[in-house]
Parts: sequence; C-alpha cells; structure tokens
Amino acid sequence: MTIAVTGATGQLGRLVVERLTSKVDADGIVALARSPDKAADLGVAVRAFDYARSGALAPALAGVDTLLLVSSNAIGQRTAQHRNVIAAAKEAGIGRIVYTSLLHADTSPLDLAAEHRETEAALAAAGVPVTILRNGWYTENYLGAVRGALANGVLIGSAGGARIASAARADYAEAAAVVLTGPGHEGRTYELAGDLAWTLTDLAAELSRQSGQEIAYENLPAADYAAALRRAGMPDDLAAAIAGWDVAASNGALFDDGRQLSMLIGRPTTPLPNTVAAAIA
Repeated sequence: MTIAVTGATGQLGRLVVERLTSKVDADGIVALARSPDKAADLGVAVRAFDYARSGALAPALAGVDTLLLVSSNAIGQRTAQHRNVIAAAKEAGIGRIVYTSLLHADTSPLDLAAEHRETEAALAAAGVPVTILRNGWYTENYLGAVRGALANGVLIGSAGGARIASAARADYAEAAAVVLTGPGHEGRTYELAGDLAWTLTDLAAELSRQSGQEIAYENLPAADYAAALRRAGMPDDLAAAIAGWDVAASNGALFDDGRQLSMLIGRPTTPLPNTVAAAIA
C-alpha cells in the first residue's frame, strides 16, 4: 500500500510523514509538497503538489492507494482547493481519502468551520471511501501568546472562562498515522481533542509557575483584543480573526470530552505543562 500526504512540508504534514516512517516502509510513503525541495530531508519519495494547480494533481497521485488531505492554509480558498484534490484523487483511483477537518465542524461556531463543512460534503459526494479527522485546537496555537505574556507580564484574550481541549500537534499527527495504516477506519468521523481541557486563566497560572513571573489573564472585549494584536504588529484581518476565535471558544467551540484522540493513539494526549515548558525553553 502506498500512502501519500499532502502539505508534507507543513507543521502537521511533516510530523505525519515522520510518524508514518516508524510504522511502514519508507518506500510506501509519498510526500506531496508545493515546494518539493523543502521535503528532501524526509527520506521518502517527494512529488510536486499545489492544491491550486488542478491539472497537475492527478498525475502526482499515480499509484497512491490512501491519501491524507491536510486542509489548506489558504483560508477563503480552501473549498475550491480541496475540491481540486478530491477530483484528482477520484481520477487517479485513490482507494481512500483521510481529511483533516475541524472539531465539530458540522455545528461549530468558528468561522473556519464553513469551508470544512463544504469539504466534507464534497468528499461525501465523491464516492470515494473517506475518514474524517476533525482536529481540535493545537496547543502550539498559543505559543505566540506565551511569548507575549512573558514579555509583558499579562496574558490577554477574549475567551473568558472557555474550556479549551487542545492537544499537541504531534498527538494529531500520530492519530493520522494510525488511521492511515490501520484497518477499520473507513466511513468514520473522529472528533479529536485533548484529554484535559483548560482555560486561559489556567494557562496564565502555568506560565507563572514555570517562569517564576506573576502572570495573570486579562479578559478583553473582542474589539479591544483585536486592537491590542494590531498594535503588536499583527495584520488587521488576522487580529480580528483571532479575537473572533476566542469569542467562539467562549461558546464551546474548542471543547470536547470524548477522548477519541487518546483512544486512537493509545496514550494520554500531551498535557498543557509539557507544551508550555517547550515554549519557555
């Protein structure tokens, strides 16, 4: 069986390829990347693969049995790009597609969810066996906030007391590798999240404990939080989006207690203190 991973030079795709090489022979893995030279160190076959170049996608999938479609990072263009890949996979005779979606994409208040819902619908219509990995938040998403809190002595946000069931990116990569290489996952949708939810107040307390600084969490109105992010140099659109994601989190968007992620990987998910320690280091 040949397994291909899109976005193989990205933060998640690279980790998936690395996990796959510990489970199957490297000869059965194909790294698909927009810039193939950046994947040369992965130790597997590499093929050029740009989601936006629809005519070149099917040839790049020749001989592939199972495809991991890592969602595009081009917000606003994801649906069209994913449809390109799905059509190419069908043309190439792919036996199964595994897609990295969003936690509770069907009901999530996050603005990111719409493109994932559209992609899931396109996959269902394609007639190719599918496994959906609805990934929750990566704990690493907060590394920038950790650096800012350590520099300024305060952690800011607009999530209130939202419970955030995040996990380390490596946990999600391990789950993808398990699903790609194991039986019994066709037609399944997994809601993947960390075992232990935490709040931004908890994150501030953990930062205080590990750094020796006194760091508190300050909850701001979304407009004020976005303005603070812009003052720190963040582009307007991204600042507004991040503030909006915090508001969605306060409405439950980042919480799940089903523990399907730890079930798939066969161990507890990486605790928050571990990621904080790595960020401080």
